[in-house]
Amino acid sequence: MKWINGADNGLGDVIMAELPELIILAEQMDKELSSKEFQQGELRQEKSLNLPVEEFIQKIRGKKVIKVYNKGKWIFIQLSDDYHLLLNLGMGADILYLESGADLPGEYQCLFQFADGSAFSCKFWWIGRAELLKDEELPHHNATKDIAISPLDAEFTTEHFRKLCSARSQIKNLILNQKKIGGIGNVYIHDILFRAKIHPQKVANTLQTCKVDDLHSIIQENLKNATEIGGLAYEQDFYGENNGFDRDYFLVAYKEGEACPECGNTIEKIKTGSTSSYICPHCQEL
Repeated sequence: MKWINGADNGLGDVIMAELPELIILAEQMDKELSSKEFQQGELRQEKSLNLPVEEFIQKIRGKKVIKVYNKGKWIFIQLSDDYHLLLNLGMGADILYLESGADLPGEYQCLFQFADGSAFSCKFWWIGRAELLKDEELPHHNATKDIAISPLDAEFTTEHFRKLCSARSQIKNLILNQKKIGGIGNVYIHDILFRAKIHPQKVANTLQTCKVDDLHSIIQENLKNATEIGGLAYEQDFYGENNGFDRDYFLVAYKEGEACPECGNTIEKIKTGSTSSYICPHCQEL
């Protein structure tokens, strides 16, 4: 899962892994790593860790993987002895599985090796993290303690979303706020708002209830669809494979200057605070 600039991905913009890609990565890691015992580690960049290198390796050695899951844009690896290994992809990362005897990748900051000879490596492109925590520390972990439930969690009901949308926030800012909704970034949001016919700068509490309910359904549909397709084609999974959701699947996202698929008007790229948005000005009036 890596940060890719516009020149590399053909979209003319920066894209990063979001909820569908993190779900897929966590599922693949859980499948391959469950019950494996950490034997050794090679940690080349201490500033990306929460502990000194030797202490980190000493504490993780001998611990077994219980399960792997994601929380927002973080990977949580539950370990024996009441520990968790947390991985944050930052602005992007390659997290790669290595069978016993496989060649090591050319670059990585972290290499975690297991007793059976297999391993996985982490190459953080920018501001990635690997943190080893006692379970009792998790409720106080500043970076993850306030991450909200994801749109694909059972608790993300229509009623829950209605309460979120009672805020006086622009709807795009609300959806991207990880303390409100976990896992959505500035990739899938463009088509979500386009399908709902909502301008990204529309204030949430001015939306009619029927619009809010429609948006709730579209958020879940789009993210489920992206996950089923295999996530972004511009991201590598745990096996180093690229997935299936490419430019052709987008409706208006990254298609500035092209015709809107609904009305034929020209798709525009506009500034919305600290992010850019792709919209149809006719279908998504402010």
